Amino acid sequence: MATPVNPTLERWRILVQGMVQGVGFRPFVYGLAVKLALGGFVYNDSAGVTIEVEGEPMALDAFKEALTTTIPPLAQINSLCIESLLPVGSASFVISHSLSTSQRLTLIAPDSATCDDCLGELFNPADRRFGYPFINCTNCGPRFTIVKDVPYDRDKTTMAGFTMCPSCQVEYNNPLDRRFHAQPNACPVCGPQLSLLDAGGLPITTDCPVEEAARQLARGTILSIKGLGGYHLACNALSTEAVSRLRRSKHREAKPFALMVADLATARQLCQVSEAEADLLQSRQRPVVLLDQKRLPTSPLASAVAPGYPTLGVMLPYTPLHHLLLKAVAEINGPKKPAVLVMTSGNLSDEPIAYEDSDALTRLANIAEGWLTHDRPIHMRCDDPVVRALAGGTQFIRRSRGYAPAPINLSFEFPVPLLACGGHLKNTFCLGKSQQAFVSHHIGDLENLETLGSYRAGIEHFERLFDITPQAVAYDLHPDYLATRYALELDVPYKIGVQHHHAHIASVMAEHGLTGPVIGLAADGTGYGPDGTIWGCEIMTASLADFERAGHLAYVPLPGGEMAVKQPWRMAAVYLSQVYGDSFLDLEIPFVRGLDQAKWKPLPRMIANGINSPRCSSLGRLFDGMAALLGVRSEAVYEAQAAIELEALAETETSLENKKDVYPFTIRPGQPFILDVFPLIEAIVMDLQRGVPVPRIARRFHLTVSELLVAACLQVKADTGLTTVALSGGVFQNRRLTQRLVERLEECGFQTYLNRCFPPNDGGLSLGQAAVAAARLRQ
Repeated sequence: MATPVNPTLERWRILVQGMVQGVGFRPFVYGLAVKLALGGFVYNDSAGVTIEVEGEPMALDAFKEALTTTIPPLAQINSLCIESLLPVGSASFVISHSLSTSQRLTLIAPDSATCDDCLGELFNPADRRFGYPFINCTNCGPRFTIVKDVPYDRDKTTMAGFTMCPSCQVEYNNPLDRRFHAQPNACPVCGPQLSLLDAGGLPITTDCPVEEAARQLARGTILSIKGLGGYHLACNALSTEAVSRLRRSKHREAKPFALMVADLATARQLCQVSEAEADLLQSRQRPVVLLDQKRLPTSPLASAVAPGYPTLGVMLPYTPLHHLLLKAVAEINGPKKPAVLVMTSGNLSDEPIAYEDSDALTRLANIAEGWLTHDRPIHMRCDDPVVRALAGGTQFIRRSRGYAPAPINLSFEFPVPLLACGGHLKNTFCLGKSQQAFVSHHIGDLENLETLGSYRAGIEHFERLFDITPQAVAYDLHPDYLATRYALELDVPYKIGVQHHHAHIASVMAEHGLTGPVIGLAADGTGYGPDGTIWGCEIMTASLADFERAGHLAYVPLPGGEMAVKQPWRMAAVYLSQVYGDSFLDLEIPFVRGLDQAKWKPLPRMIANGINSPRCSSLGRLFDGMAALLGVRSEAVYEAQAAIELEALAETETSLENKKDVYPFTIRPGQPFILDVFPLIEAIVMDLQRGVPVPRIARRFHLTVSELLVAACLQVKADTGLTTVALSGGVFQNRRLTQRLVERLEECGFQTYLNRCFPPNDGGLSLGQAAVAAARLRQ
């Protein structure tokens, strides 16, 4: 005869969706249920985590409350659905095996930096994982980069080939252990192993690969080091010869190298570190943080680390291997030398980061002089993220490891599953369904087959992980972008082209839950305009579905197209010729005296005949031209180099700033109105002729551009009454300009929004494209 069920008991089925797999959520649920004397079970499935729990009503209410207020550090709950069931008399609580279902709604956690508990064990000589470079638990370690499929179980990760030893299996099976169902769980007996290889890729016999690697780095060797999402190229940042050799071998002539330092104290030896920046450095994502260098009498760093830059890109160790290596370097260097390594992506310039062992050994053979590697495969390459503290918040330069593939929850729903293909440079893609957008890790510039292959593989992986089969695709209007061509080849019912700068503004709106209309300021180097010109300084009124161009920077020719981007002197000469005509060659200023007139001579004919000289309204090209005009840089090695160096020059000006420093400009009325900077050019030429210090002119230029954009917003406000402004585009990575502009807009009564979760550069385009496409589909 069946035992009667207590009539006061209740039973609930709870479906939890969000970041709830691989983050210690089931053991948390188990411990909570046991503590409250509840019966039932919990298991992972492709939809998330399912819980059936039975007990007294007060205990169930306490259980529900704790589910949302005391969850594990890596967990994130997006929805929690409760259904009442008939009690069955469950007396105990168990963790059941995972189930696969047809619908996949679970999320995959990003990779996370080593937690304090694991670090304590790593450096504890009495612990069985002492010095083990792959220590991890449910609160830290690899996730996204090792996952092949869902649900998140060991056999669906790259740890499938490592069978746990009895000790690890006991931890894995114990619901109250920190390593319960930690899929990467391992130890020196059963887990991945480290190896040190010589320049030819042959193993080096050593008792401690980490210590030997540290000695090699100290001697100036360039090592390729396998990390979470790919290989780094590392060298001693204090060695001028090693850093210079790495630059030559990697074909990275000028762009700064990222640094990894032993700890926050070391970062503070080299840089000014605010409280907000310290929080970013120590966050579980461990991004590269752009910091202002300290002005030291003599810097311990090699000058080739960041030549001519006032900032350094600094990160703290984020894997156990990094912690061990930096500790070993610190012990070799002693107290008088900081432990600092260059840690740059393992690739040649413009190629994707190497992440497969065989590919790394081949592609990096002419750069690396040794390899510190291991046998845990990486499934998905993932670069280091780059951020900075700006205008009271965080600004992403690159969003990748530690952040992807976490979705953003939106204020609207996608009518159908959707793929947004992103842009050409700094590419990301975005998949959307329901109220979530999954923006990918950083893919890079789609300028070669290797990166295009990485792009295609990434889309397929996200579609499989998140069970998204796109029925619509959004793409940039530029017909020659590889991402656009990819989109147009897809067999889907809906194909939606999105103007480049509208996508920039929509990315801000999507982040902040704005539906519009807003005043949009989109400023960058290049974006395809619907009129066939190149846009790049656009003032618009925008909703998610549509926009109207209210104003723009006056058009000037772009002689040679892409060559004008690589040779900023062309833009300086064009602006001078637009203002002064051919007589600009008679100006007594350093730029004209140094101009190679043989190179300039054919360009006016090209412009007059419309040969490869598209009209552009790009603020990025104006910055380039001013950099060349002031003698900062006439030819650029990488995108935006001239503008970045112009900002750095402006930062060196120490005199007090005042309103009289604003150069003249005009706004020509019309629909759209025109921002005319020709008076600014004339004023700068006069300053050059008078011998005004170039840093002061650079600062005045930045101040003037901010006032020009404020004036444009005031014009739109007068016409429309709008007071909400969204700023986006690569130009707003200029800290001096953006901070000043935000301050002035707020002084003028505007509410200003910036990208905070995604980059303002083209790394955020895919989110904006997805938001625009969803709005148009809803219409």
